[in-house]
Amino acid sequence: MSIKKNSFKHSLSAEKPMFGLWMGIPDTTVAEIGAGAGFDWVLIDAEHGPFDLNSVLHHLQAIAPYPVATIVRPVEGQTALIKQYLDIGVQTLLIPMVDSAEQAEQLVRAAYYPPLGIRGLGTSMARAANWNRTPDYLQHANEEICLIVQIESVEGLKNIDEIVAVKGIDAVFIGPSDLSASMGYIGNPGHPEVISAIESAFSTIISAGKHAGVLAVTKELVETYVAANASFIGVGVDAALLANATKQLAADFISYVDSEKSAGY
Repeated sequence: MSIKKNSFKHSLSAEKPMFGLWMGIPDTTVAEIGAGAGFDWVLIDAEHGPFDLNSVLHHLQAIAPYPVATIVRPVEGQTALIKQYLDIGVQTLLIPMVDSAEQAEQLVRAAYYPPLGIRGLGTSMARAANWNRTPDYLQHANEEICLIVQIESVEGLKNIDEIVAVKGIDAVFIGPSDLSASMGYIGNPGHPEVISAIESAFSTIISAGKHAGVLAVTKELVETYVAANASFIGVGVDAALLANATKQLAADFISYVDSEKSAGY
């Protein structure tokens, strides 16, 4: 069995952007529903979602039968944690809160085998290598790793030129929520100055030969970032979709019953 190809990494250069779903609910049935919905990619959010290593593994197993790429965002970019994620089969990592080139360089070292990095060898226990039954895994694993760093602060934007120059970084994701807070517009990721900063960051990322991504949960923002040449855009969050749909459903029927009662029916 040959090494699994990273469909997300190999699709980054496509002419059209890839659209994805954020997953924060640690339930594999929800993961399957999202994976089978038709998105280009899904992201398991272990930064804000209540995931541990085992529940991330269970999500990977639930998503595996579906033709959708998977990204995982760990709680932070710890070298040991990155090693564990890669060993259980994660090929695309999105690392939050990257503010400097030094951080980006450390992440590259953690994510790749030598000579590019320092990732430890443990393929006999690694799902990624089919427990040592993928004969060419060590020779080709680096080719299938996709490393995305997330910039979400004014400090990160200040250092973006140095960050995008780091060899081994495939893409840069701009986090609009935390960026809006860092810029003084907390809770307003659609503020014109925040959008302008993201568009400027995209220009820098793309000029450096890297790929740009963002989370945008309104049609207007999605259209804005498509026009700015984003390669991948998160367009929804499972928990938010469920919360909003159930709230609306309850409101529709409760208001309907109340209106009927007030009309005397």
